[in-house]
Amino acid sequence: MAILVFIESAEGKIKKTSLEAVAYAHAMGDKVSAIALGTVDKGELEAVGKYGAAKVLSVADERLNQGVIKAYASVLAQAMEAEGADTLVLANSSLGTPVAASVAIKVNASLASNAVELPNTSGGFVVKQSIYTGKAFALVDMKKQKKVIGIKKNAVELKEVGGNAEVAAFSANLSDADFATKITNTEKATGEILLPEAEIVVSGGRGMKGPEHWGMLEDLAKELGAATGCSKPVSDIGWRPHHEHVGQTGVKVAPQLYIAIGISGAIQHLAGVNSSKCIVVINKDPEAPFFKAADYGIVGDAFTVVPKLTEAIKAGK
Repeated sequence: MAILVFIESAEGKIKKTSLEAVAYAHAMGDKVSAIALGTVDKGELEAVGKYGAAKVLSVADERLNQGVIKAYASVLAQAMEAEGADTLVLANSSLGTPVAASVAIKVNASLASNAVELPNTSGGFVVKQSIYTGKAFALVDMKKQKKVIGIKKNAVELKEVGGNAEVAAFSANLSDADFATKITNTEKATGEILLPEAEIVVSGGRGMKGPEHWGMLEDLAKELGAATGCSKPVSDIGWRPHHEHVGQTGVKVAPQLYIAIGISGAIQHLAGVNSSKCIVVINKDPEAPFFKAADYGIVGDAFTVVPKLTEAIKAGK
């Protein structure tokens, strides 16, 4: 079985979540090729081979620098046919999820999203996927010959298994209809580390009392190499930008470590963070609901605890 992996990039760099998709495909034990759309640095493409792709197809069409779903789906469907691939693997993301659904329709494939384990092929082709914002799992039996699998972030261990991949140009037949949707404006999140890719997130709520106090969270995040986030009320009242809103209606994160400071733990917020490997809660209210979901909790005033925590991390370096 040949497998094609769709790899996403940002500013010419391959996203870590896409490398996880490559590692997942390699672990399935079959021939793995990858494909990148738009302008991506050649060195980045070659490095994908370290995680298990023998070849990377490069579709260097500047029109694909924007994530037009229909165009992406057309390219991937054509690449699957050209490579003889009956399985497409990609990362679950704001781009990957709709692309996966579109490709599945185009090639008449079974679709499984949010996969957390390798397929069980002992009695078919069964994929375990996370559902209900991580509160449960479903076993999906993918019966069709062609399959599209979306991988949940941090579900796959990243480890190098090879050398550089061969990079080959791929030309797709795209029509004006593929670009019927026009992206007129894109507002990108800014910062050294962005929420969807972060391994550590430091997030604040209304317990911070105002935007002028966010410096202490940013100091902690800097020491940890973390991204910063916030609760919905904080972004709604303008203390922090909306792209930092973590929760069911904001950015859903799955970092190795999530630190919630001054956040009560409303169910909508928990739904966006409960896939985190470890949750640490700092709140002066011992009855805050977030403590029930926490792996570790500190009952205390954030304005006392956070500076001491930051200093302790500095001293430990």
